[in-house]
Amino acid sequence: MAITSAICSSFKQELLQGKHSFESSGGHTFKIALFTSSASLGASTTDYSTSNEITNTSGTAYTAGGATLTNTGVGLTGTTAFTDFSDVEYTSASFTANGALIYNTTTDGGSSTTDAVCVIAFGGDKTASNGTFKIEFPANDSSNAIIRLA
Repeated sequence: MAITSAICSSFKQELLQGKHSFESSGGHTFKIALFTSSASLGASTTDYSTSNEITNTSGTAYTAGGATLTNTGVGLTGTTAFTDFSDVEYTSASFTANGALIYNTTTDGGSSTTDAVCVIAFGGDKTASNGTFKIEFPANDSSNAIIRLA
């Protein structure tokens, strides 16, 4: 099994169907869940699942479903639209993660969903042992943002 960085194919279709809003105010709620190297995640991932999600080996730094992301809004530079999120920190963390899934937890009707947006491979296991586990998102611009449409 492997985790491969990708914008999820189902997300691309759902964008054209108007199912995702990245507005920083009044937009949908997005979360980031962390996974072990046993997970199989990539472009074909359609929904969040707890299968092979990490667990804390001690403490309460991580809970199933992951952390709620703070969206930095939508930008446009030239022909590239982009959106990004604020960094996420898990303090007093004791776990190992190999990658992450960003997913949408809101639909236009306000009901729950688990629609996959993108997969982020960490390039190997990353471990925190009673320390801080930080996910740093790139700069929010047309060349670096985590989600870019050119």
